[in-house]
Amino acid sequence: MEIVPSLLSADFTRLREEIDAVEKAGATRLHLDVMDGHFVPNITIGPFIVEAIRRHTGLHLESHLMITNPEQFIEPFIKAGSDTVVIHIESSQDVVRDFNTIRQLGAKAGLVINPPTPFADIEPYLEFIDHLLVMTVNPGFGGQKMIKEALDKVVLAKPYSKKYGFPIEIDGGVNIDTVTNAKNAGTDLIVAGSAVFSNGKPFDNFKTLTEKLHRE
Repeated sequence: MEIVPSLLSADFTRLREEIDAVEKAGATRLHLDVMDGHFVPNITIGPFIVEAIRRHTGLHLESHLMITNPEQFIEPFIKAGSDTVVIHIESSQDVVRDFNTIRQLGAKAGLVINPPTPFADIEPYLEFIDHLLVMTVNPGFGGQKMIKEALDKVVLAKPYSKKYGFPIEIDGGVNIDTVTNAKNAGTDLIVAGSAVFSNGKPFDNFKTLTEKLHRE
């Protein structure tokens, strides 16, 4: 189990320093929230930002494509330096095709499920994935309260995770009070944005979350 800092909540005027801080604190991955203003009501980063981050760090970069027509942007994000590309079951028109494209371009292929979406919608695809991301908020904005019922999908996915060897990640509402809920559900990777970056002390916050995760 590990904490994965989400740069959505980082101070972009100090991005280099913030990345350095979480890397020194022990982070091995960074979560990059890509929003287009259509699939979700917000606009964030594009491939050129991923490319800039890639030039600065060797950490594993997972690009979470919260966008309409993700197939059009898979290649640009991988060329920019993404190690894992994660697409939504709710936005992909052909999940298996998109997974094949991601792998052919040299990255790992991940699938995301939103809180209202039934787990049955992703079951047919779990044998094809490298990574599963369970949203524990409705995507679009950071700082939301965790929808704890969404963690039931982690429990349902665990047998598939063991059978096919993919990690289960959650994203949304993680803080010092909810990180244990994520752990108890069986989550492998835990995305944290505001809880890491909100007060300008990402090193200390990452350490505190990690210590609680492994203490309880």
